[in-house]
Amino acid sequence: MSEPMRIPDLQARAEALDAADELAELRKRFTLPEGVVYLDGNSLGALPAGVAATTADVVARQWGELLIRSWDESDWWTAPERIGDRIAPLIGAAAGQVVVGDSTSVNLFKALVGAARLARPGRTRLLVDAATFPTDGYIAASAARMTGLEVVPVDPSAAARAIGEDTAVVLLNHVDYRSGRLHDLPALTAAARAAGAVTVWDLCHSAGALPVGLDEHAVDLAVGCTYKYLNGGPGAPAYLYIAERHQAAFDSPLPGWNGHADPFAMTPEFAPADGARRGRVGTPDILSMLALEAALDVWDGVSVEAVRAKSLALTDFFLACVAAYVPQGRVEPVTPAEHAHRGSQVSLRTENAREVMRELIARGVIGDFRAPDVLRFGFTPLYVGFADAERAARTLGHIFG
Repeated sequence: MSEPMRIPDLQARAEALDAADELAELRKRFTLPEGVVYLDGNSLGALPAGVAATTADVVARQWGELLIRSWDESDWWTAPERIGDRIAPLIGAAAGQVVVGDSTSVNLFKALVGAARLARPGRTRLLVDAATFPTDGYIAASAARMTGLEVVPVDPSAAARAIGEDTAVVLLNHVDYRSGRLHDLPALTAAARAAGAVTVWDLCHSAGALPVGLDEHAVDLAVGCTYKYLNGGPGAPAYLYIAERHQAAFDSPLPGWNGHADPFAMTPEFAPADGARRGRVGTPDILSMLALEAALDVWDGVSVEAVRAKSLALTDFFLACVAAYVPQGRVEPVTPAEHAHRGSQVSLRTENAREVMRELIARGVIGDFRAPDVLRFGFTPLYVGFADAERAARTLGHIFG
């Protein structure tokens, strides 16, 4: 058996990997505090450097000076579709299929009820990822009550076998928020399509971290947040993807005036707008919306494929460092070792996980804790380097030492 790598070896290896990293310069596009290793971008992305100036302009000039004229002169009105078209390439979608606004929960409600209304008549079941983020489960239960469907929890690994002729809608997470497991979007979408079911994917933990391929894999509907790997800021507006083939028939359960074909006609009857615009509801949150638009500038010239390659290299290296630094038996990796099943985070199970994470944060390594016993470390390749991964694992080893 080979000897574990020594600390100087791992530090030298991290330095060499950072020197060869084609994305390393992107860190300069972010404002990060000195001396901190930030591994919680899967909860809140770091601040892109250009956002502060843009937000100041939106407040002082666009709002303060132009006032209501900015709806036209600053193109506020078109922001939901315009920013949606900037997100679209990051999730493998053509233009005109993504609209930005509201929260992930609100968009999920629209998508699930809309999916139920698109489903074939007579179908009775709404399959839901059994380990889903709690809000997804709450929203699914409410949507099922409204549409007469029965919620059926399923393990995503067994979902393909569970989809049948009575399945109306399938709701799954691309990446599990707790474990970091990446589910097989192409295969599960194909299974649902073969059975005549409508798919809704939650992309919160995959968009901006790995290729998604919504159009390529014929996904029907998808939702996601923008404050994690897309770095849009706390509470940044979410997005809704409506495949072009479904747009004419998509019947939103929230027919707000912003989604009207002629919003300023103020007619008593609702007539949905064309395209993904029918997914709009109320007046968009312009301050957060335009902060998000500025944040997306960090993606200029960056391919999601390159981000994915670095993500896998980072998480591989972190796991190797954890194995070298942390005494055997003190932590158990929860995230799959196989690249095909790993998102862009590493989750470790340990005793006293809450206290361990508090100590890590006190020592300048910021991850997060998930009850009852999981340490989560999110790797955002745009600003996380290999030296960060090495330091985080070494600090964890010191705590257990």
